[in-house]
Amino acid sequence: MIELRNLRKTFHLNGSHTVVADNINAVFPDRTCVAVLGRNGAGKSSLLQMLAGTLDYDSGEIVSTGSISWPVGFAGSCHPELTGVQNVRFVARVYGVETDDLVEFVRDFAELGEHFNLPVRSYSSGMKSRLAFGMSMGIKFDTYLVDEVTAVGDASFKAKGERLFTDRLRNSSAIMVTHGLGQVKRLCQHAAVLEDGHLYYYTDPQEAIRHHQELMKSPPPDKNRAR
Repeated sequence: MIELRNLRKTFHLNGSHTVVADNINAVFPDRTCVAVLGRNGAGKSSLLQMLAGTLDYDSGEIVSTGSISWPVGFAGSCHPELTGVQNVRFVARVYGVETDDLVEFVRDFAELGEHFNLPVRSYSSGMKSRLAFGMSMGIKFDTYLVDEVTAVGDASFKAKGERLFTDRLRNSSAIMVTHGLGQVKRLCQHAAVLEDGHLYYYTDPQEAIRHHQELMKSPPPDKNRAR
């Protein structure tokens, strides 16, 4: 379970500001996959980073029970100068899991071939995402944070990733940022819409999808208006 209590976050840049969390209160329940929908730039990835503890928020509180993954798909998940194997070994030591087991799991899942032994800086964005997704899914977390990464690769790899993700959801929760509404319908029990710093939470994903689709027909809010 993850609870947001009056969570607030504002980005300031060149005299303008963007509020991505405006005193948000919400509960993400155990063993539930929750999709987070919203416009590009609404702050969905920033929300995942705050949940993971990799981005500071201005005020409020995040209370959680159980372990939380890093935001899969977040570029900072892997060190660019280390090889894929070295990144996996480092993560295994950090999270206290069997190193060789995690290496073999990621080697098999990510399908990187000889690139697995090359520096991550040489990887394409898709290869980085597959490596990060494999590392995350190879560790048992109570809550997985996923940022569009299951959409990476060809049709066969997408299906493979979704099968693995579905298997993990048997015993874990997930908070998933996605633009794939089909994925929301297949995988998620709940969904939320992030708009103008507000999080609208729905126990029926179809209601969230309708809300999101209506928002996409309207112009974006004025990010610099007074609050």
